[in-house]
Amino acid sequence: MLAAFLQQLRSASGMTRSLFIYWRPGRQQGLKRLYRPFIQPGDVAFDIGAHLGDRSAAFHALGARVVALEPQPSLVKWFKRLLNRPGITLLPLAAGPQPGFADIAISVANPTLSTLASEWRSRIGARNPGFRQVQWEEQLRVEVTTLDQLIATYGEPSFIKIDVEGFEAEVLMGLNHPVAALSVEFVAGMLEVSHACVAQLSRLGDYRFNAIAGEQRRFRWKHWQSPEALIKWLGDGADGLASGDIYACRSDHHLLNTPDSHL
Repeated sequence: MLAAFLQQLRSASGMTRSLFIYWRPGRQQGLKRLYRPFIQPGDVAFDIGAHLGDRSAAFHALGARVVALEPQPSLVKWFKRLLNRPGITLLPLAAGPQPGFADIAISVANPTLSTLASEWRSRIGARNPGFRQVQWEEQLRVEVTTLDQLIATYGEPSFIKIDVEGFEAEVLMGLNHPVAALSVEFVAGMLEVSHACVAQLSRLGDYRFNAIAGEQRRFRWKHWQSPEALIKWLGDGADGLASGDIYACRSDHHLLNTPDSHL
């Protein structure tokens, strides 16, 4: 009884912290500035690992038709409370290399942390100090779809955000369309996941890359990087960053021809 109460308390505390981080005043304005070069009114945008929906909100504000995936029931409830809007489709699914079912591990104290990547989960605590205290107390069987299936149903997106705690490369394995632009999370200690993401994207088409540190909203480089340059940056330790996001633009993307538009 006491254990259950303490677990509920930890979950509530973690949710409160996440709500502050992702929905603090002023954050949406910065996100809209970041994503404006990628999303035009009427575009489709995918939010894979939507969590509490802050990125979905920014996509929607820019005029996109949003398809958001979030397999955690508790986060689905919060998402609906925060973003019950026409033009946003929330699916209680995960994404992966093929359709089916998989087990997702959830951190009760950090409810926005959940992963289908068992090897990533077993190693990240030892390799990244920021994850050293994370415990994965819950496990849930969830339905899995693929990016290809989502595209077949909802249309090709102008942008895909993928934040799935070490499962990013597997999500990209379910994509066979060289979409215009996307982002994938990277985390120190498991940069081999990012290497695999670059390899998957290079298999699909000719992409250029940039990066953003942590929850910042400014690109690291003025000029977008080749796959080889990004691989070297990752191999050198990604400037010691604890985490962030790698952005990929197809070589014909208009952003690559207007370098100042994203600054």
